[in-house]
Amino acid sequence: MMIKNNKPVRITLAHINDTHSYFEPQSLQLQLNIDGQSISPYVSNGGFSRIATRAKQLKATALQHDRDFIFVHAGDCFQGPLYFSLFKGKANSDMLNALGIGNHELDMGNEPVAAFLDRIQFPLLAGNWDLSNEIKTKSHHLNGRLNLFSYQADLQTARWMTRVVDVEPEAKFGVSLDKMVDIANVDPDTPFVNAFETAKNTVRAIRKSGINKIILVSHLGFDGDCELAKEVDGIGLIIGGHSHTLLGDFSDLGLKKESEYGHQVNGTYIVQAGFHSQALGHCDIDFAADGSVSTFKGKNELLIGRRLCIDASLLTANDDDLHAKASLYLTQHKNVVVCKKDPILQSLLQDKYIPRVHKLQNTVIAKLAEDMRHIRVPDLKGGSDIAPLVAESFAHMMNKNGHRVDFAIHNAGGVRTSLHRGNISIGDIAGKLLPFAVPIGVYRIKGKYIAQALEGAINNATNNGVLGSGSGSYPYTYNLNFSYYAQRPLGKRIARLTIYTEEDGWHDIDHDMIYYGSSSAYTMKGKEGYEALTMMEGDGIITQHSMADCFIDFIQTDYKSSSREQLWYDKRI
Repeated sequence: MMIKNNKPVRITLAHINDTHSYFEPQSLQLQLNIDGQSISPYVSNGGFSRIATRAKQLKATALQHDRDFIFVHAGDCFQGPLYFSLFKGKANSDMLNALGIGNHELDMGNEPVAAFLDRIQFPLLAGNWDLSNEIKTKSHHLNGRLNLFSYQADLQTARWMTRVVDVEPEAKFGVSLDKMVDIANVDPDTPFVNAFETAKNTVRAIRKSGINKIILVSHLGFDGDCELAKEVDGIGLIIGGHSHTLLGDFSDLGLKKESEYGHQVNGTYIVQAGFHSQALGHCDIDFAADGSVSTFKGKNELLIGRRLCIDASLLTANDDDLHAKASLYLTQHKNVVVCKKDPILQSLLQDKYIPRVHKLQNTVIAKLAEDMRHIRVPDLKGGSDIAPLVAESFAHMMNKNGHRVDFAIHNAGGVRTSLHRGNISIGDIAGKLLPFAVPIGVYRIKGKYIAQALEGAINNATNNGVLGSGSGSYPYTYNLNFSYYAQRPLGKRIARLTIYTEEDGWHDIDHDMIYYGSSSAYTMKGKEGYEALTMMEGDGIITQHSMADCFIDFIQTDYKSSSREQLWYDKRI
């Protein structure tokens, strides 16, 4: 399609990003100065029902002024609290469909994305995701799906969407981090290619087709968006995500002051709307006939409920209207909107998901007789009480599903908290202890690489001879025992590495023998010092069982065989 005489276009656009399954409102503490007095009230913040209310208001206003309306989510709707841990993306598709919108989605591989695409009623823009060499025998095939706008390898461009506004077309395409393999669990046959080169080629192709109004949906982070805008000419607007940046000045509410909303680089406006459904960004953007942006006006809005909770001790007789003044201040704040919950979306959430989530949050599966401490790197008191049991739970679940496992390794950072004596609920495990829905896998590997992986992980965690990425890589194991000597040369720090089997008990690992291991998909990719695990035989197998799935099942069915059995008591006993 070639356009001979381009025309101006007027668009109102609303956007969210990095919602991470935060469908319900969260409690947010603000810092306000009211008549010279500093107060720290709590408000009910965000949530999908409030986003829906505000989006409908903005759409109605746009249509009244003959403006086109677009609603965009700029990525990372997966992961987060129990809604994802329990429903693995189904709740996300239901809620996003209800909103009517257009890294972490890949934490569990391609299969959940395929299921997500089957359920959603809007397009998914992933313009630098190369599916051209996808294995055709997969049960979760992605290539060729009409609602997935991925990379066109033959043209080296993103597949873009064309939307006609008053007979004038505008184009949208998306790019994400091309280092996706380093932070997620994308299938090896479907890599992400260079985002900047894809954007350059795509803009060139779109303009060659005669379209000059171009919007990019990005998941590169704010700094990445600024760099891309600097290098790629011809993009009117970038709607961003990944860095959780709430653009604008919220400092008078006790939040950060970031770059202005609609930060401009090389003629391109850049927007992003925070994280966890706390805010809604929106803008009126007018394109001139030549494709340049002639007018831009917009902001992020913090969405809150009408209730304001203040410490009662502050409400003295001399200032009994402090609460009313604070409420009025928020109501009149340019970056705050007090809005009700949309009844349709709230009903969907209440009827279909909230009762099930709250029930599981309170479903007690065990009782802890004493505190169990989690620490990343062992100290004088010892190591983590919990991480070895989490590793054991991997072996338990994999064995239960027919996979042989001789040992398991888990990185300390995958466990997020300690456990305290008393009742342990599903919510404690899936929502707090092991909140990342990263899948568990199995692999075959020679003994020498097990030693190298353990050393690499500890070197990384302790910055010993390498520039580490943090203490979270420290390894905790099941059925492995070893000593680490920090002063020895690199490659020689693991000694007395032994493995336990029922037949032979504890015995030395044979460096050339193949053993069967289990770890998270993240660790299996060789992240954070575990590079030696990439020397596994073949690609290994990634299951659909998350860390929380494994540990919950282990507690419920197999903890009595654990070496820590005296700590656990079934609630039914």
